[in-house]
Amino acid sequence: MSAKRDFYEVLGIDTKASPEEIKKAYRSKARKYHPDVNRDDPQAGEKFKEISDAYEILSDPQKREVYDRYGHDAFDPTRNAGAGGFGGFEDMGGGFGDLFDLIFGNAAGGQRRRSGPQRGADRELRLDISFEDAVFGLEKEIELPRMEGCTKCNGSGAQEGSSVKTCPTCQGSGQQRTVQSTPFGRFESSRTCSRCHGEGKIIEKPCSGCKGTGQVRKMRKIEVRIPAGIDSGSRLRISGEGEQGARGGPAGDLYISIIVRPHPTFKREGTNLIGNLEIDFVQAALGAEVEIPLLGGAVHNLIIPEGVQPGDVITVKGKGIPHLHSHRMGDLKIIIKVKIPKKLTRKQKDLLGQFFEDSDDKQNKKGIFEKFKDAMG
Repeated sequence: MSAKRDFYEVLGIDTKASPEEIKKAYRSKARKYHPDVNRDDPQAGEKFKEISDAYEILSDPQKREVYDRYGHDAFDPTRNAGAGGFGGFEDMGGGFGDLFDLIFGNAAGGQRRRSGPQRGADRELRLDISFEDAVFGLEKEIELPRMEGCTKCNGSGAQEGSSVKTCPTCQGSGQQRTVQSTPFGRFESSRTCSRCHGEGKIIEKPCSGCKGTGQVRKMRKIEVRIPAGIDSGSRLRISGEGEQGARGGPAGDLYISIIVRPHPTFKREGTNLIGNLEIDFVQAALGAEVEIPLLGGAVHNLIIPEGVQPGDVITVKGKGIPHLHSHRMGDLKIIIKVKIPKKLTRKQKDLLGQFFEDSDDKQNKKGIFEKFKDAMG
């Protein structure tokens, strides 16, 4: 298996890049390599995942700091097996607590994690939505697995009718103290209790439903509100929808990273919507009123002024994308493209010839069709 590329190299940014620069680089790369845009490129999916993985780490200040210090190894579950790490990117389980154990050792980590309530791990999920849903917003039900309290034993881990006893080895502390005399003095140290594994309690008969853990994995349905105007790279935080905490600790949070699929007609620039309109050279010269489609199925009567030029932009106020968390709307910007006919009838040529004869601009004596093509770009 080939070595992973540096995350900064993947996004094409400097190691000193600001959060805004990271987000901008990710959006640009995500649009370029999205599988829906590169259906003929079998490598597009891998490139897109690589970009997304890089953003997952570098967009989080805490994870970025760890990555800057320890590189990919800190997030490799195969190298960190048994010690945690951040786990995979689709479903992040271990959290920062496990990485603490990896860096500073099991004894320190065990003492910190086992003493009292422990907050549940955060979860991470990527959600693909359509361009229209990103513009108008939506409420979506998602289903995902997570660890929850076992209903069979009410989270105690003990089979009904049996008891949970204080560990006689560590007297409920979860730690075993050792004393060692050396030529330099007497040293005391603590390590996780080998009998209760740091829990401080012994379950004589484990619950058959959860095997003594007090938790079981269940599928959970959650209603997620996607706000209007959201864009690729945005992250939603849903408090308390991560993994359940241990020993009465609070649940972690669920983070949803949004990926917006491209639209076949429109593009987005901030809160402005960008579209193209092709007209013929007669409409460009004389002006016209044409119907143009809007997102959501509506139409708008666009007034084309006389003498409009190829590449001119006509702005329709308030028909763009809503500002996130506000009632203001961006604009729709229509870029004019003029279609030049490839073949003309004799009558059309005569009329254009007459037009040219009446024009004050006859320099170089160019043919009317060539003259018109030059004028139209």
